[in-house]
Amino acid sequence: MKTPKREDCVYTSCYCEENVWQLCSWFRSEAPLQEFQVLFISNHNRTVPLWKQRSGRGDFPVVWDYHVVLLWSGPDGPEPLVFDLDSVLDFPCSLREYSALALRSDEELNPQYHRRIRSIPADLFLQKFSSDRSHMKKPDGSWSMPPPAYPPIQTPEANSNLDLFIQMDQDQGLGRVYSLRDFMIQVNLDHTPS
Repeated sequence: MKTPKREDCVYTSCYCEENVWQLCSWFRSEAPLQEFQVLFISNHNRTVPLWKQRSGRGDFPVVWDYHVVLLWSGPDGPEPLVFDLDSVLDFPCSLREYSALALRSDEELNPQYHRRIRSIPADLFLQKFSSDRSHMKKPDGSWSMPPPAYPPIQTPEANSNLDLFIQMDQDQGLGRVYSLRDFMIQVNLDHTPS
């Protein structure tokens, strides 16, 4: 499978969901999209720690309200690969390494920080995701972080449905929601974080 170099990807800091949408769009012409899953990492408190992030300091985690990465699980390939444009790890990185270094274990964390993962087929994400970027605006209307240079991603059905992807209730939104441990079991990694 051909993969892009990190420096060749469309990237805007703090817009991980759009970065992954752009990455899915790139892969659409390079590989079967059914081999890809978009992973939204969040929880009910919207406080999820991740290590090995560009904005991190040393071995301290960054606590995001959510984060989005792309997972590839090819039928003939090696173990699953994670594409995280905000990570300092390899691009792509094996899920085993990403799990050990960036996700680590929920056992070490207070329950309020336990991660959940919403897994969505990449083709469905490309069809259904939309954002008007209002979540990045301050009360005075200014941007908390500069938006991407291209127009907002929109669908005929919605101007913005980002919250449907971030919220972690199983019976709402697209895809399937897992605990971190259950997700690792589902993708058949032997050494699973809790």
